[in-house]
Amino acid sequence: MIDRGRKNILGIMVNAVDYEATEERVLRAARNREALTVAALSVHSVMTGALEPEHRYRLNRIDLAVPDGQPVRWALNALHGARLHDRVYGPNLMLRVCARAAEEGLPVYFYGSRAEVLEALARRLLHRFPRLRIAGMQDPPFRRLSPSERARDVATILRSGAAITFVGLGSPKQEVWCYEHRDILSMPLLAVGAAFDFHAGVVRQAPPVLQRAGLEWAFRLAMEPRRLWRRYAYLNPLYVGLIAAQAAGIRFETGGVKPAEEQGSG
Repeated sequence: MIDRGRKNILGIMVNAVDYEATEERVLRAARNREALTVAALSVHSVMTGALEPEHRYRLNRIDLAVPDGQPVRWALNALHGARLHDRVYGPNLMLRVCARAAEEGLPVYFYGSRAEVLEALARRLLHRFPRLRIAGMQDPPFRRLSPSERARDVATILRSGAAITFVGLGSPKQEVWCYEHRDILSMPLLAVGAAFDFHAGVVRQAPPVLQRAGLEWAFRLAMEPRRLWRRYAYLNPLYVGLIAAQAAGIRFETGGVKPAEEQGSG
């Protein structure tokens, strides 16, 4: 079990942890009904925080920001000597937590995606983990919720009896959601990227050899070129350049800017 604390990657404080340490924190919080926010950070997630001060502020207040992307793990190893042998990939983390939740009888909730994806996800997960207790599922509208809608969703999750909520809204929306609900929902909230689509069988995952080589982005780009080409053509080279700058001694500040909607509060 590895937990070497939080390390600065382009101004984002990423936890140098492995699967086992992450699982233990999630399960402990679930058993004790304690709030815990978890975000699986890819290059896109890190770069969004590096370029947007408000989102950097949010990410650095997430309790556990794990290295979802291989290039994020490599940066932890190269810049901070983290000696991580594997990343903490959001889709795999979700399966591992579901397996433990099934063993311990901890109900789970799925928030995000679309109704048909959630139905397929539940069906496939229950086939894999027959003892898994699914407390509920919800596909929110693809827009920012009003205060009354947000309150309704919180009440629904609390009434469900869930001990863990998985959030699949896409980045950065899912990290924003976890940040905004961190003091409202006393349970682990896990932002797990494209895990819902992968495990529902509606989107193909990259072959393991490409994942290990850090080329999952190339596979996803081939699958969804129109949606993803701008992201990868711009952010990936910029990430490499900025990591080189940090290695050369350039400092990246972690503070960020408090989100506008919270200005004047707290």
